[in-house]
Amino acid sequence: MIYYDRVSKIYADNSVALEDVSFSVEPGEFISIVGHSGAGKTTLIKMLLAEEVPSSGSVFFESINVHEVPNRRMGEFRRKIGTVFQDFKLLPSKTAYENIAFAMEAAGRNEEEIRSDVPHVLELVDLGDKLNNFPDELSGGEQQRVAIARAIVNQPDVIVADEPTGNLDPVNTFEIVQILKKINDLGTTIILTTHNKGVIDSLKKRVITMDRGRVIRDDREGKYIL
Repeated sequence: MIYYDRVSKIYADNSVALEDVSFSVEPGEFISIVGHSGAGKTTLIKMLLAEEVPSSGSVFFESINVHEVPNRRMGEFRRKIGTVFQDFKLLPSKTAYENIAFAMEAAGRNEEEIRSDVPHVLELVDLGDKLNNFPDELSGGEQQRVAIARAIVNQPDVIVADEPTGNLDPVNTFEIVQILKKINDLGTTIILTTHNKGVIDSLKKRVITMDRGRVIRDDREGKYIL
């Protein structure tokens, strides 16, 4: 499904973000990418989303070179990948329902689909009773669950979760990880970046470890080892 083929990224100041990175992600996998700050995790994610361009090498998604997708088709391509971030990125003036509906409207979904799907995904993340709450009326964990619901509502093939528990306490962290596992069990590929050793060790899923832009480990049922 996803293939990084000898990808390197060197910036103008000669700093190396990625160096000769190659690995693949199969459909339905749950893969965690770990490493210290500056190891290259976020750059790796930005490559997949075509937000960064490799200095050399290629990134493929479903046999398509991500960086050869025409601008006019980039929106269509990115809808195949749902994104969840550490800082939630919710619209503060919109309710939980409206935040998710907004993502559906941007994808061209009609009002009937929105009325049907938004309550469904909020139930999936255990927030069926919070659809009319604004972000400032929700806890950090609840805001992140809304962000996950927004990411999955257009039924992407892949969810990229970039440090999704970075601002959360251990209880909310556990709940977010359980929701990601549930989404994975339903068939969606999950790519998670995290610093959280407890999360990685509890998942018992594939772990790619990065250090200074290189992949130094790739363990099928890994732990956080640095």
